[in-house]
Amino acid sequence: MGFVVTLDGPAGAGKSSVARRLAESLGIRYLDTGAIYRAVAYRLDGEGISSQEEEKMAESLASIKIRIEKEGIFVNDENVTGSIRSARIDRIVSGYAASKAVRGALLGLQRAQADYGDLIADGRDTGSVVFPGADIKFFLTATPQARAERRYKELLRKGEAAVYEEVLARIHERDDADSRREIAPLLEPPDSIRVDTSPMSEDEVVHRLLSLIKRRMTQDID
Repeated sequence: MGFVVTLDGPAGAGKSSVARRLAESLGIRYLDTGAIYRAVAYRLDGEGISSQEEEKMAESLASIKIRIEKEGIFVNDENVTGSIRSARIDRIVSGYAASKAVRGALLGLQRAQADYGDLIADGRDTGSVVFPGADIKFFLTATPQARAERRYKELLRKGEAAVYEEVLARIHERDDADSRREIAPLLEPPDSIRVDTSPMSEDEVVHRLLSLIKRRMTQDID
């Protein structure tokens, strides 16, 4: 297994954008586990299968092939990279991600990515469940207000209609759902480094994490 870095934390803490930039800076692969769950939610929702229908989800998942390419994430032959970032997927993904059928089907796919070399992975449980033996773990967090503001601006940049108060309400709902669900709830790994990104710019977060990762890599070499 390669050198593995994990970034966990609640929705809107900046995990994906920071992890992507870290991977580019270090020249290693980036695994967006949240995008994988979003892709599954997009596909199952499109088939009219709710997150409560475990048997139907299991049947559908048996015929779904997910590929992670430089061009984006594919479900079978469909590039769903843009489609999975909609407000609707924001609302429904937590329900699918809490499914035993979904998590069982995707855990092996995620873990196998470390067999291909060094990796940076972000999500809800990458350090606690997917890669418990990761070389360095981070837990990125921020106030609900800061996270809602970031998501609100992201939706506006994409040309989607958005109301800040509604985005904030969804953040609170998502936090509650992610922390209460029985299957892989949002947890802060005890051996992770906690980083509150509320008062920090993305550049500042990237700089801090990058220095810590390089220090750890040097220790492993020594």
